[in-house]
Parts: sequence; structure tokens; C-alpha cells
Amino acid sequence: MTIRERLQKVTTKGWIAAGCWSALYIAFIIWLAWDDPKSLWWLLLLPVIVDAFTTKFINWSWWKKYKPAGKDEPANPQAKPGLYTLCSWIDAIAFALVAVYFINLYMFQNYQIPSSSLEKSLRVGDFLFVSKMSYGARVPNTPLSMPLMQHSWPAAFGGGKSYWDKPQWPYKRLRGWDTPKKGDIVVFNFPAGDTVCLKMQNPDYYTLCHYYGKQVVEARKDVFGDIVVRPVDRRENYVKRCVGEPGDSLRVINNVVYTKTNEDWKEEPTRKGVQLNYIVRTDGHLLTRTYLDKLGVSHDDQHVIEPGVYHFPMTEAMHENLAKNPHVVSIDVEPEAAGGDVYPLGATSWTRDNYGPIYIPRKGDKLMITEENYPIYRRIAQAYEHKPMAIGEEYEFAMDYYWMQGDNRHNSADSRYWGFVPEDHVVGRPVFIWLSVEKDKPWFKGHIRWTRLGKRASD
Repeated sequence: MTIRERLQKVTTKGWIAAGCWSALYIAFIIWLAWDDPKSLWWLLLLPVIVDAFTTKFINWSWWKKYKPAGKDEPANPQAKPGLYTLCSWIDAIAFALVAVYFINLYMFQNYQIPSSSLEKSLRVGDFLFVSKMSYGARVPNTPLSMPLMQHSWPAAFGGGKSYWDKPQWPYKRLRGWDTPKKGDIVVFNFPAGDTVCLKMQNPDYYTLCHYYGKQVVEARKDVFGDIVVRPVDRRENYVKRCVGEPGDSLRVINNVVYTKTNEDWKEEPTRKGVQLNYIVRTDGHLLTRTYLDKLGVSHDDQHVIEPGVYHFPMTEAMHENLAKNPHVVSIDVEPEAAGGDVYPLGATSWTRDNYGPIYIPRKGDKLMITEENYPIYRRIAQAYEHKPMAIGEEYEFAMDYYWMQGDNRHNSADSRYWGFVPEDHVVGRPVFIWLSVEKDKPWFKGHIRWTRLGKRASD
């Protein structure tokens, strides 16, 4: 069949479909090539897209000729019901996987809050709609992977890697309309998740080596399991609030965050959802689970140290409410020593509640490396930028870095424990909560938190 004959057979519907899909494809390639014109070569595939809906030189639907005849249709002598059904399923599944893969990589993804590090701003059981376009979607480091699987197959399928190590593509971020700002809640890949002990993933590998010794961690597979290395985009997803931007200096004094961009230190506003752990003593009166539930303390956070002594996190409003209880004798902030060692491990006298000051690097910054700051910035050179760093020499940073902390300040593994978040680890911005469930309550008695549905994730 000649080109002219094929063109004469194209329907109006085919031209409209070809135009719509071509426009979407061109828009995506322009986005892809905005800061990297080399990517424009992808436009060479445009004729393939047009052909699929019009001239059909490439017969993608060859299998449809084996379709069995319908009830009122003449018999098809080429009919092969089994082959037609199999190809139909393969076609549908392949289209769905490609669509999900593309949407999940470049547009948005679902994220479930697994821990209480952002209580009461975001709750355990919240499901978030995360926009990857806000900060610019990343081109995947590991393009060959199964959609909707971060790094491993489900245990029922063996639990092995859900991606292929090769090819490995360098970091590239498409044009977004913003960058993380102080106050933003951000989803990012866990910076210390490059090396993982499969049997003990919390605390992270580097903390385990700090406490037990690297040789012990690597030798005791019965305790710590196999040790695996993961590329940036296959590390666990974390969600925290950005409290420090590139170019800021940051410090924490008595649990209050201060930042300095130019000369003066500025106290960062304490959001209403920020919590601290408290030791609560009563006159012997029992604080029941029902009472603490009404106060806003989740079941998992309700701890009884001894009769009349309790340990749980509270916001400022919860603290004021509890203080009105006539049976409460004292409410004291949990001692800072309870927070354990902080980043850089073993190199400073800083604590969880009194931290810094620390400078957050900005791309292009040049910093003289000293014996004092070398432990702070060493990991940037070794793990993130893969460049040499030496004491007594000037180091130029190749990326922007951020400081992330949880609103549940005493129950959050955040930058105070593992350091900076590089820009190439940023995944996206949570936009809103599309579902929220309370695991401690039955289905028809508060299991779904209806008031949280549709709520902005940044509130």
C-alpha cells in the first residue's frame, strides 16, 4: 500500500488523536530539553507517534486480525481466540505500566506517612498527593525499574531488588516552578540510605557502625543482615519540614530554631503542630487512655514510666490544656540527653535540643576546610559530590543543600542526626491529603479521619 493510499484511509478521529498525542509529546520534550538542548533528539520519535494513529506503517495492532467474530458479524477465518485474548491482556498491561511509570516519575506520586515525625502537622495514616513538578521532576538515576516499587519486591515475590543497577543516568532535574523554602514540607530520598543493613534499617547503617563498629556490623549478618548499596532514587522516601535553605546558618537553642542569612540571627516561627516530649507527674491519679486520646496523644505515644509518671509528646496547646488538670503535679521537657548522639557522630558536643551553629552550603560556595568543620562537610564530598576534600584547602560545593526537621521534635530522625539533604535527593512537595486513617479506631467509629480529607499538606 502506497503512502497516498494510507493517507486516504486515515479518519478524522485518527488525525485528531495524532494531533493531541503529538502536542503532549512535544510539550514534554520541550520541558525535558529546557535546560539541556541535547534532549531535543527525542523529537525524532515524533513520526512514530503520528504513524501509530494515521498511516500505520508500523503495525502495532497486528494481533487484532485474530479477533473472533461478534454475534452479528461474519466469521473471521483468521480468528485465534486464545492468541487474541493473550495479546489484548499484554497490550492493556503494557499501556498501564508505561502510563503509571511516566506519571509516577515525572508528575506525582502517592506517599503514606509511616511515622510520627511530623505529628501533629501530618498524622500517621495520612496519604499524600505529592507533586514532583513543583520542584522539577528528576530524570531517574535507574530508569529500568518496576512502577510503584521503591527498591524491593513485596516479600511474597521474594523481596529482591525491583530495579536494575544498569544503566545509571547522571543527576538531572527538569524545570520546576519553585525550590524548597523554609516552612515547606518536602519529600526526599533518605541521604543516609545509600548503605542499608537489611535486617536492621533503623537506625541507619552509619549510626550502627558508630555504636557497634563497622567490622561488627559487616560481620554479624545474623543480626544486621546483608548490606546493600542503593542509588539516590532508590533510597527510602522521607518527609520533613525544611527549616534551613542553601546559604543559611542554623542553630537550635532549647528546641527553638534560629537561622541567619546575612548578619542577624532570626527565630523561626514555631508552628502550632510542633511537639516536644514531656515527663508528666500526677498526684497518683490515673491518666486513662480515653483521657489522653481526647487530649490528642496517640495510643503509640502513651507511655507509663511508673504509677503516676507518664511520658508522651504534646503541642503547646495540649500542654496548656493538661496544665489545667488539678491532678497534674509537674510537666517537664524530656532531658536533652535522651536524644542520643547527633550529626556529625562523635565530633561535637551538640545535642538534639541545642545544636549548631552550622552553615548550610549553597551551590558555588567556596569554604576553607579546617579541622573543626571537616567532620561536618566530609560526607558531602565523599557520598554526594564524589570529590576530594582536604583540611587546609578550599572546597567548592557542587549542589545546594537543605536542612530538614520533623515537627515532632523529640521523635524525629532528621538532619540533626544525619546531616544535609542534597538537592538531587529532593523528590517533591506534598500538596494535599487525599485519605487519612486512624489505625487505633474501628471502621465505623473514627477509622477514617473525614475532616482531614482534602486538607492542604502544608498547613
